[in-house]
Amino acid sequence: MTTPRGNPWAVLATLSLGFFMTLLDLTIVNIAVPDVMRSLHTGLDQVMWTVSGYALVLAALLVTSSRLGDLKGRRALFAAGVAVFTLASAACGLATGPATLIAARAVQGLGAALLTPQTMALIVTTFPAGRRGAALGVWGSVAGVATLSGPTLGGFLVSTAGWRWVFFINVPIGLLVLAMTFLLIPDVRPARAGRLDLPGVLLSTAALTCLTFALMEGDRYSWNAWIWVLGATGPLLGAAFLRHQARRQNADPLVPFALFRDRGFAVMTALIGAIGAALVAAVLPLSLYLQQDLGLSAMRAGLALAPSPLVSLLVSPFAGRLSDRVGGRRVLLAGLLSYTLGLAATALLTTPTAHAATFVLPLMLMGLGTGCVIAPLSSEAMRNVPRPWPEPPPASTTPSASSARSWAPPPPPP
Repeated sequence: MTTPRGNPWAVLATLSLGFFMTLLDLTIVNIAVPDVMRSLHTGLDQVMWTVSGYALVLAALLVTSSRLGDLKGRRALFAAGVAVFTLASAACGLATGPATLIAARAVQGLGAALLTPQTMALIVTTFPAGRRGAALGVWGSVAGVATLSGPTLGGFLVSTAGWRWVFFINVPIGLLVLAMTFLLIPDVRPARAGRLDLPGVLLSTAALTCLTFALMEGDRYSWNAWIWVLGATGPLLGAAFLRHQARRQNADPLVPFALFRDRGFAVMTALIGAIGAALVAAVLPLSLYLQQDLGLSAMRAGLALAPSPLVSLLVSPFAGRLSDRVGGRRVLLAGLLSYTLGLAATALLTTPTAHAATFVLPLMLMGLGTGCVIAPLSSEAMRNVPRPWPEPPPASTTPSASSARSWAPPPPPP
């Protein structure tokens, strides 16, 4: 704890800042959609691909990049993801047409996919079990605030500097995260090098791509026949992937089935997916509604959405500590109830005659729910997961960088 390198809180700050960029970009573009349409002289369908293309690549490559982190080192993959994301952000800001913007956003999604899975893995490796709830509370506050504050920050940037700064803002942050990564995060690698399951990678990527594309673009294409074909192909390829993985459970599988024997891990993983979808799905329609139906400027729409991230930011660290003391499930249930009530109230109040102030209380309830949900979800999911490496020592005796490099998983049983 006396040296910055290997200090768990310094590591957490670095990971959280990188993670913040990727989640922010899921929603920050939403508020800039009308300005992008006017600037690039294009329609809503094309501009929406700046949102969809990013999410599609991110979703399709998460499993693969997580496995690459196991094989090549999590710090290396995190740094590579930050570098790709930063360069792609600059390209987005310099885009001269919708095609170049969509392509750059897809590369941004690649960078986000490379770095995102490494964040929680490095947190779990760095913090001992007794301090993990507090650490995941901070990480959860970053996740919630990044997702929900996109419209607020985006509205400020669009109104003051122009929509291109929605992307340019990532460049200095990315460079700072890269420097912090090599200065503060120890390069901990597994003692045994595994292998990448290439057929599994191709099957999982194809399955996720087909299913994600069909769900995102079904309405745009009026759910025609080829959308239904893609939607059906995704689960079929997913079943083929699971069958392939079942044969490789003793040979470096992409998805170890043993993890899902723990009911807590299986249930919490499903909840993480559902709640993440609900968080992202609520932001875009509300942003468009405030600007197009109520006639608010980008900045005023962003400020109208600000109560949610502000409450989430305040609540998440305390929710993480409370999870360590009283159990994450109680905090999680309270958060789910609060978020559901806030979302239902928001949906009921979105009328043509509503005022921005109408949504303050519902958005505060959503922020409270988000703050109470993310940290308990993560800590409960990882509570009983067996570790392939020794538990890190308590924070007061966290090793220096030189000893941190010596941490390695034991050799596999014969």
